[in-house]
Amino acid sequence: MRLILHTAAYWLLWRIQQEIPKAASLATAEFATLRLRLLKVAARVIESATRIRVAFASACPDASVLKAIATNLRPAPT
Repeated sequence: MRLILHTAAYWLLWRIQQEIPKAASLATAEFATLRLRLLKVAARVIESATRIRVAFASACPDASVLKAIATNLRPAPT
């Protein structure tokens, strides 16, 4: 079970790394840096029936990168 969880975590970080815009400073960052800068971010999550909104602090330096990643990972409309 631990191997499956580690594989899923690796795949998730690899997929996030692929979706970072090439012009961003995090485009060539290692997984540890991505984990600290993107995944360990305090944000307020607001769920409604049709969407999920994430509200970052006004001082969040990587908010634009997170928005680009979320946009790129969004599934295509059916």
